[in-house]
Amino acid sequence: MKTQSLFGSSEMLGGALKESFVKLHPMRMFRNPIMFTVEICTMVMLVVCIWILMGESSQGSFAYNFSLFLILFITLLFANFAEAIAEARGKAQANSLRKTREETPATLVTGEKISSAQLNLGDEFVVHAGEIIPADGEIIEGIATIDESAITGESAPVIREGGGDRSSVTGGTKVLSDRIVVRVTTMPGESFLDKMIALVEGASRQKTPNEIALTILLAGFTLVFLIVCITLKPIADFASTPITIASFISLFVCLIPTTIGGLLSAIGIAGMDRALKANVITKSGKAVETAGDIDVLLLDKTGTITIGNRKATKFYPAFGVDERNFLKAVVMSSMSDETPEGKSIIELAGAPIIQLENPVFVKFSAETRCSGVDANGVRIRKGATDAIKRLCEKAGNNFPEDVAMKVRDISQNGGTPLVVSENENVIGVIELQDIIKPGINERFARLKRMGIKTVMVTGDNPLTAKYIAERAGVDDFIAEAKPEDKMNYIKKEQAQGRLIAMMGDGTNDAPALAQADVGVAMNSGTQAAKEAGNMVDLDNDPTKLIEVVEIGKQLLMTRGTLTTFSIANDVAKYFAIIPALFMVSIPALQSLNVMRLTSPESAILSAVIFNAVVIPALIPLALRGVKYRPIGASALLRRNLLVYGAGGIVVPFMGIKVIDLLISLCL
Repeated sequence: MKTQSLFGSSEMLGGALKESFVKLHPMRMFRNPIMFTVEICTMVMLVVCIWILMGESSQGSFAYNFSLFLILFITLLFANFAEAIAEARGKAQANSLRKTREETPATLVTGEKISSAQLNLGDEFVVHAGEIIPADGEIIEGIATIDESAITGESAPVIREGGGDRSSVTGGTKVLSDRIVVRVTTMPGESFLDKMIALVEGASRQKTPNEIALTILLAGFTLVFLIVCITLKPIADFASTPITIASFISLFVCLIPTTIGGLLSAIGIAGMDRALKANVITKSGKAVETAGDIDVLLLDKTGTITIGNRKATKFYPAFGVDERNFLKAVVMSSMSDETPEGKSIIELAGAPIIQLENPVFVKFSAETRCSGVDANGVRIRKGATDAIKRLCEKAGNNFPEDVAMKVRDISQNGGTPLVVSENENVIGVIELQDIIKPGINERFARLKRMGIKTVMVTGDNPLTAKYIAERAGVDDFIAEAKPEDKMNYIKKEQAQGRLIAMMGDGTNDAPALAQADVGVAMNSGTQAAKEAGNMVDLDNDPTKLIEVVEIGKQLLMTRGTLTTFSIANDVAKYFAIIPALFMVSIPALQSLNVMRLTSPESAILSAVIFNAVVIPALIPLALRGVKYRPIGASALLRRNLLVYGAGGIVVPFMGIKVIDLLISLCL
């Protein structure tokens, strides 16, 4: 049985160890300035060892120098292992994704059967219940229940249908019911699954701005300590203290921030890996990191905050109208209505389908804004208030005041009124309501505690938008919004120095998703939305950004805490090596030997060994990340300094002393 741990399987560990040696190539090490410097020092120590074998006696014993060479070499391997294990976890997930991209037969609309690999952009194919969708595309005909567990891991099936914002389907998913016709929207090798695999493997992962800034800072530290070490030479000459090359290199390697330098890449890769575990595909590490700093979140209302389809919630017969007759008219008006709203009306009425004599169904149109049926000697119409009002007044009938009042009440409560008429007489109102997704209020409350402002974007009128916003718990809303309104709002906020995240699923959301600093597209959304965003939420959860924000903050905190720990380490190493170098010629420096280390050689070896072993000891923390808590920045800074600053001083003192005792016992 393969052993499983935070690092993964034994097979994964073996591959990471092998990759640790491959990464020793100077061209690959050069991307990490600190570890590249350590590699140069390692090569210098190898030269010193060869020099000693050739007869040089002023540099100490061969065993001592070779021990330092081995420790530095192991330090490089540990640093490479941290990066390799993070990459290996991503590649293991990529391999599991590849299993869903097996060759799948495709049936073209012409009836011809071909391999999924032969499908081209624009081809149209048919998928029946029980079959696997062979390629990414848009449904152009039909509606079906689809199992997307192969992609999202979610067992609950979803509904996909043509002609809307939920028409996108992904290759590798399975149709559970009905029949759909799909048009291919991606070129071979460029499917969503192909992109997922490439992104998970992280082959083209770019360093984020903060990561680059930290690399520059650490390179600056390296340069400063190089100058410090060089200036020790004249001090040593003045004190008549011979200092070997090994001593200089040991001091230099221990003082530069090798710990964070060795873990920096692993932290960034692990951040993307944690996002994937949350079922969010990120197109760059920058997106994850930026999510940790966002100030404003824009959410599309329909399909994001609300379920997406309005549902009939109540019937209101007009004054003097028999309720049973009204329900009969409601059912008749919706018998040919295939929209989710129409189906919900039939469901709420709970009445059996009425037998109609020679029915003439009137389809909804943008001009009439109503639909209905002429049958059984009556004309039934259902539609917008103003449309039915015009229809009735044109026939010389008044619009009842009680119905008008009910229409206003429904609108003020965020609902949509549909007025029903019979033979051009108003007989009642149907109330439609947007159904807010369960638990949305609690999730928005968490975002507020993080200091993130939530803004709902909708095409509804301001009255309805205000009602939905209050029920959902968002901070602000943009009503009657057009695609350019969303983008302009984002630009305005960005001009004020704020970082903006946008979540959406429709083609009309694509411009805003592209403009936002963090654009999260729903996997159920259109191909345009998924292409525009820099993240794709496989679970279609409108509040998934909470996890993404926490992962981003966790990434930043992990990098900050390990940097603090690494720099604090230098204090203990300083007190270990400096006294060891000078306390023979300058006895007063013995007071700095607070750890009471056995000998100069033992002190230097102990510091260098601790410098090496602390890297693998911190790999689990780099991969798992520092736990994020929604507290203020000042409180986080205090906690960081207390735990990792103080810990970075205390732990090395203890570790170096323990290693010194072990060395003294062995010698």
